[in-house]
Amino acid sequence: MINFLFKKITPVLLPGIILLATSCSTIGKYDQYAYTQTTSIKVDALNIMNLATDKYDNHLNDVNNVQSSITKMIEYKKNLPKNTISEKMWVLINDPNGGLFGGFVQRWQKNGTLDTTFIKEAQKLVGQSFDELSQLESGKIKPDQLNN
Repeated sequence: MINFLFKKITPVLLPGIILLATSCSTIGKYDQYAYTQTTSIKVDALNIMNLATDKYDNHLNDVNNVQSSITKMIEYKKNLPKNTISEKMWVLINDPNGGLFGGFVQRWQKNGTLDTTFIKEAQKLVGQSFDELSQLESGKIKPDQLNN
């Protein structure tokens, strides 16, 4: 009797259970665009940081371009469902009062130039923060994994 009920009820309930499970996830699905942009912006940010031994004013346009790319990712993530964690991570990277890219730029602007040792240490932190974003994105469920 139980086997009979299981065979009759399972085809009806299984799609509902799968729908419920996927709609209740707390993080969005994998986004190739976000992953690609994260790795691209990381490279741009680290390259700009290498220039901080030179005067900030000489690289204002380059810095603005990277900050604009970060701001675009904040907006992009803000408007995707279940991406609050990613959005907050982007905000932290861009925060001028923080210890990541935004804080680095703020310090460079204030001091005019920065020491090579400081730049290298800051690059480690900024690089790690971008790596965490990339790992978060790459660890999300990919559309082809939903069918397995």
